[in-house]
Parts: sequence; C-alpha cells; structure tokens
Amino acid sequence: MSATYDVLGLGNAIIDILARVEDDLVVSEGLNKGGMALIDEARAAQLYERIGPTILASGGSAANTCAGVASLGARAAFIGKVRDDALGHSFAHDIRAVGVHYPTALATEGPATASCTILVTPDGERTMNTFLGASQHLGPEDVDEDVVRASATVYLEGYLWDPPAAKEAFRRAAEIAHAAGRQVALSLSDQFCVDRYRAEFLELVRSGTVDLLFANEGELKSLYETADFDSAVSALREDARFAVVTRSEKGALVVTREETLAVPAFPVERVVDATGAGDLFAAGVLAGLARGLSSLDAARLGALSASETLTHMGPRPQRSLADLAVQEGLFATA
Repeated sequence: MSATYDVLGLGNAIIDILARVEDDLVVSEGLNKGGMALIDEARAAQLYERIGPTILASGGSAANTCAGVASLGARAAFIGKVRDDALGHSFAHDIRAVGVHYPTALATEGPATASCTILVTPDGERTMNTFLGASQHLGPEDVDEDVVRASATVYLEGYLWDPPAAKEAFRRAAEIAHAAGRQVALSLSDQFCVDRYRAEFLELVRSGTVDLLFANEGELKSLYETADFDSAVSALREDARFAVVTRSEKGALVVTREETLAVPAFPVERVVDATGAGDLFAAGVLAGLARGLSSLDAARLGALSASETLTHMGPRPQRSLADLAVQEGLFATA
C-alpha cells in the first residue's frame, strides 16, 4: 500500500527557551556543557531567572526532524503530547504551520507543556535543561494506528524512552509499522540516555525492531562501552542493518553490514547555535531515502540540512531546505 506520509515522528513535544550565555554560567550552574539534563518545573524557573533575553521556538527532537522533512518537500506527521495551555497551543500551531500533520489531542489535565531551557555559549554549543511536563505522558492510546500504517518510516526519539507509557507507545507503533510493511528508525538522542538504556537499545537493534539507527559519536561509544570509535563502528556493523553516525565537523558515516561510507560536513562560516543539528541531519537522511536517493546522497542531504540550522538560533529551518538541495545539486527540482 502506498504511503500517505514519508515520515511519522514520535517524541517529546517541547517549547525551546534559548538564551546566549557565557561559559561561566554553565560552570556556575553545575551543568554538563553540550549535554542534556532532565529538570523539574522549579529548576526550569530558577534557570530562567539566571539568563538574559530569550528566544522561544517550538522544538522537540523528533518534531524538529519532522519539520525538516517537510522543509525538504517530503510528507511528515508527528505524534507528541502537549497540555491545553498557551505553550501547547503554540507548539500545535507551529508544527502544523510548517506542513506537518499533527493528530495528537491536547491534554486537559496533568503537568504543563514541556519546555527546554537551552544555554548557547559563544562557540555555538548548546546545553539543554529539559522539563518534560506533558510530553512524558504520551501513551499507547495516543498512537494513531491509521497514521502509523500510512507512514513509510516511523521515527522514534530516544529521549522519550524514559516514561513506561511512552515506551509502550513506541513498541506499539513499531509493531503496527512492521505489520504494515513499514520501516522503523530510532535516534539514540543523548549519551546519558544511552547510559540508562544501553541493553534495551541494543535489543531493539539486534532484534530487528529498529531498521535504521541514528547516533552521534559519543552515543555510539556509550552504546558499546568503548572509548575507541573504530571498535564501536565495527560492533555496529555486526548489529545494525543500516545506521548513520554523525561526527560534528568530521561529517558522518553510513554504516551497513556490507560497507562503511564517509560523508563530509558542509562548511559553515560561523556556528551560531548547534541546537537541532542532529535532528535536521536525520531529516535529510529520511527525506532523501523517501525521495529515492542512495544512502550516500541521503547522508549528504543530511549534512546540508544540519548546516542550515547551525547558522541561526533555534532548531528548525529558516530557509527552504528543498531549495538548498537544488542549489547543491542534490535535488533536480524542489
């Protein structure tokens, strides 16, 4: 059966609160620069008082990926939970405004819509502090089975592997997708997320529940508990059918059981904000594969998409990624 959507994302529905800060603030607050920490609502309010002017932007890792997929001219849908509050309505409006189908009902009770306070240091690195709020209450009842069956690839966000109900929703979506002959992709999301759920993530890959794995260098080393990147890649080749590993300015690797292909990063004159770069890389790969590109060209499209989000504050594209792909010769037409 032909697909209505090229990519369906399941993940946290979050409003990002971005602020430029000096490294001293990251240190004084005891934060792990470049990492992601889970915080409660009180800590979110405390951090907000410490930072200067902010930019609000709809975020969430898989949601950002879906926005990127839409910007590349592919068809995207997203499932993620927000509260029926001001931030929740803002999230729902923003994701629909960029062309992503969003069928999830707004919660009328429970915690507020999730937010992520992102501290961006002068080198463009982002340190994320996430209050999960309503997003962690995603459950199997929120999985629209018709939308899953109608999606060529179901993309799961590792960040949302913590809450038991969300984990059940992910497994349910994967089952429905495979029963309908669809593919399942997983982003490992964060090194500390991998530290908590290493065995479960490996089981998802080794069992074939996940057809396509996205990871960065740190996450991959954590997955295989090694400081040696080459050893981690060798182990990945044994376990995964298809994986893409991002390495920041070193580019990325496309890893299959038959071969490992290197893809260079697209040059960026000045990195303004790294928030969402991995999400947009995944968008390029998924949209490229949906368009029939080779895995190598899809990864090149991922690198191009990531480079665009590095040039501005916020995680979602501010230029048409499809137009950029045409300019770079990756698409014949937008």
